[in-house]
Amino acid sequence: MSSIMAPAASSRAISPRQGPAAIIASLAQQASVEINVHDVAALKESRLLLPEGKAVYVSHLPKQQWHETEAACRAARAAGYRPVPHVPVRLLPDAASADRVLGGFVEAAQVDEVLLISGDYPEAVGPYTEVLQLMNEGVLQRHGIRRVSVAGHPEGHPKVPLAEIRRAELEKARAAQQAGLELTLLTQFFFEEAPFLDWARELRSAGVQARVVGGLAGPTRLSTLIRFAMRCGAGASMRVLTARPAALTRLLGDHGPESVLSGLAQALCEGTSDFTGVHLFCFGGFLRTCRWLGAVAEGRFKLDDAAGFKV
Repeated sequence: MSSIMAPAASSRAISPRQGPAAIIASLAQQASVEINVHDVAALKESRLLLPEGKAVYVSHLPKQQWHETEAACRAARAAGYRPVPHVPVRLLPDAASADRVLGGFVEAAQVDEVLLISGDYPEAVGPYTEVLQLMNEGVLQRHGIRRVSVAGHPEGHPKVPLAEIRRAELEKARAAQQAGLELTLLTQFFFEEAPFLDWARELRSAGVQARVVGGLAGPTRLSTLIRFAMRCGAGASMRVLTARPAALTRLLGDHGPESVLSGLAQALCEGTSDFTGVHLFCFGGFLRTCRWLGAVAEGRFKLDDAAGFKV
């Protein structure tokens, strides 16, 4: 079967010949991380924990202005990172605004990749209701943006039928190929690796060879995770964890997503999956996530049968 989209040339493959500990460290080294506009003040300190050039996704919060996202991208670039702004297309009132927003990102922060999402808004303020509409306009290429991330939903979405989601994922892969864009499918966070691994295999079986990146929740309060999970739709993962509260505490407590990351590393080690990498959501705990990620990337952890590993 022919591939729908080749992986980005910039991604570094993780060899299954490595042991689980080495793969865990490699995944952390290559992981992207997400910030919001309130994390800008911590960017300078974060450079003591994360390497130069790391991809930092800049979220677009409800009621946030485009110039605020642009300023956060500028700060991330100044700190030595590669900023990737979120662009909820339903908030773009017209084509001229899309051109202005994307041009501003490139001019202010040398942005070369964006995360396109529809956005959880019931009504679009302009002509864009789906990501594909913007992808097909050529506005990304006009500004020299050759990489695009889009949302992946291994466990579905609480407001969209699963068949529609799967169709849209394949359509985005085809559209990216036709437009000459390097595509990344970046998921919402999940609490169990099995649904993500199954989804990644389905994509590969369908001929999709884009980058496939799993979203993980960085170390944060359990109540925060549950609140976001219910809103975003963590599907099967959420059901498994709410049925086993003790496992949830162990899995995503103060020490971060060790069990999930360990399971993903094991799949790579066994050669049963070829997803590309992971992405860390911070939920307001940017520096805490940076400390955890830096420690794991440097191999400062011990494998543990019960928890996956301990930092």
